[in-house]
Amino acid sequence: MASGGDRRRPPAGRRRHAARRRARARRTGRRPARGAPMRPRLHTVVHLCAAVLAAGSLGATLYNGVEQRGAALAFGVLIAVGELTRRNGTRIREAAPLAAAGSLSYALLGETAGRPTQHGAAQVVTVVLAASLLGSVPHVGRGGGPALDPSARRVLTVGFAAVCFQPLYNRGVFDGWGGPAHALLLLALLCLTALCDAVLAAALAHSRTGWPFLPTLRGELRAVPGIGAAVIATGAVMALGVAVVGLWALPVFSVPLLLAQLSYRRYAAVRATYRQTIASLARATEIAGYTPAGHARRVAGLSRAVGRDLGLTEPELTVLEYAALMHDIGQLSLVDPVPDGATAVLPVTEQRRIALLGGAVVRQTGVDPRVAAIVERQADPHREQPLAARIVRVVNAYEEKSREGGPGGPLTALEELRLGTAGAYAPEVVEALARVLSRNTEGAREHGGRSWRGPRTGLSDPGRGWVTHG
Repeated sequence: MASGGDRRRPPAGRRRHAARRRARARRTGRRPARGAPMRPRLHTVVHLCAAVLAAGSLGATLYNGVEQRGAALAFGVLIAVGELTRRNGTRIREAAPLAAAGSLSYALLGETAGRPTQHGAAQVVTVVLAASLLGSVPHVGRGGGPALDPSARRVLTVGFAAVCFQPLYNRGVFDGWGGPAHALLLLALLCLTALCDAVLAAALAHSRTGWPFLPTLRGELRAVPGIGAAVIATGAVMALGVAVVGLWALPVFSVPLLLAQLSYRRYAAVRATYRQTIASLARATEIAGYTPAGHARRVAGLSRAVGRDLGLTEPELTVLEYAALMHDIGQLSLVDPVPDGATAVLPVTEQRRIALLGGAVVRQTGVDPRVAAIVERQADPHREQPLAARIVRVVNAYEEKSREGGPGGPLTALEELRLGTAGAYAPEVVEALARVLSRNTEGAREHGGRSWRGPRTGLSDPGRGWVTHG
C-alpha cells in the first residue's frame, strides 16, 4: 500500500483542465461545485408543470365526462384549424394566433347563446391540448412539429385563464357583471394572461440561452401590442359573441384575425427579402477576396448575442445585426486587400478611413441611417462610440484574432481584448463577450460535446465558425 507521499498525481491534461475551469470560474464569478447535485433547469420545471397540469386535466375530464360536447367540438375544430395555419419562424412570437385566440376564448366562455356553460378548467385544458396536438399532425409529417416551449406556455396560460374564470363563474360570482362590466372583466383577465405568457417566454429563453431576464422580458412585453393585442381582442370578442349568438360567431370572428395573419406573413416575407438583400451585399467583400468566407455572418451572429446580453431591444438588435453584416464594406475601396481582412491590426487612421467609406456605401443602399452611423463610428475611441459600434468593434477584433491564433486563438484573443480595454475596446462589451462565449462552451458540454450554438435568432446566426474559448 502506497504511503501518503507516494500518491500519484493527476495526469497533466487533467490538471490543465482543472486550472482552466478555476480560471473561468474566477472570470465569470462562479465557483465550480465539486460533487454538488445537478439542479433542474427552469425550462425543465416549466415542462414538468405543464405535463402535470395536462395529465391531471385529462384524467379529470375522462372521469367526469365532457360537458356540452357541441361547444367543445366547435372550439376544438377552431383551435385545430389555427394550428394548421401555424407559421413557424425564429422571429415570430405567436406562430398560431387563431389557435391562441380560440383557446383563450374557450377558457373565458360563460354562456352559449344565452345558456350558461357547465365545463370547468380541466375540460378547457384537455380540449385545447387535444386540438393543438391534432392540428400539429401535418406539421409533424413535414418534420416541423410543435416545440416544447410554446406548447408548455399554451397549456399553462390557458390553464391560468380557465382557473381564474371558470370556477368563479360557475359559482355565480360574476352574475352581477353584465354588459360593459363583463367585457372589461374578460379584457382584464386576457391582459393578465398575456402578462403571464410574456413572463413564461422570457423565463424559458433565459433558462435555455442565459440571456438576461429583464431585457428579455421587456422585449416580450413590447411584442404584446402587436399580434398579442389582436389575439386578446379576438379572444374577448369570440367569448362575447358566442354568449349572444351561439357557436356561429366563431367562424365570423375568425376571419379578421386570419386576414391579419395573412398580412403579417406578407410583411414578414418582405422583411426576409430585405434581410437577404443586406446579407448578399455584405458578401461582396468575401466574393472579392477582401475578407474570409463567413466572416461577416459570424461577426453579426456573435454581435447579436452580445447585444442581447447587454440588454438591447429587438429593434436595436436588428440594427446592430445589419451594421455587423456590413462593417467591412469599406474595404472594397482598398487597392490592395488587407491580409485575411484583418483591419484590427491597421493604423487607427486607416481604420477610420475604411469605416467612413463603408458608412458612405451603406447610406447609398437606402438602409436605416442608424446602420450607416454605426459602420462609420466603429473605429472611433470606445468612449465616443454608441454601444452598437462598441460591440461591432470588439466582436470583429475577437473574430480576427481568434482566427489567427490557431487552436489556442479564442482564449488568447479574449485576453488580448481584456488588455486593450484601457484604450481601444469597451470593457463592458469585452466582459459581455466573455459571458456569451462561456455560455456557449457550457452548452456544448450539456449536449455531450456536440457543437451547440443556442437557438437560432436570425439570418446571421453563428455558423460553424463561431469559435469559443475554454
